[in-house]
Amino acid sequence: MQMNAHQVPFAAALDALTAQQRFAEVFVRGSLKVELYAPRGTDAQTPHLQDEVYIVQQGSGTYLCAGDHQRFGPGDLLFAAAGVQHRFLEFTDDLAVWVVFYGPDGGEQASTRTVMGQPHHEAQL
Repeated sequence: MQMNAHQVPFAAALDALTAQQRFAEVFVRGSLKVELYAPRGTDAQTPHLQDEVYIVQQGSGTYLCAGDHQRFGPGDLLFAAAGVQHRFLEFTDDLAVWVVFYGPDGGEQASTRTVMGQPHHEAQL
């Protein structure tokens, strides 16, 4: 599959995964890093140095982040601040998520987060 600098097809990213390596780095620019992650069986990830956003490509399950459990499915966007415990639970065998890491190590400054037009102060989360 021919690659260019402006597109990463899902099929190409999925092909880069192996039975032992369940994530593939697909794009890097400055502090921005994008991976495809497809855990199988269990999700043993640990907190990361950067803030991260997940975009669910396929599959469903439960997302545990900072003690909060949320159901998710295709097209959903999930967030984890740098250093916060998070993982996928009870997920389908076809789970695949785009992972977007960004910002400085340690994460962005705690401030107000806007979710669907509503402000949420970091201390409330």
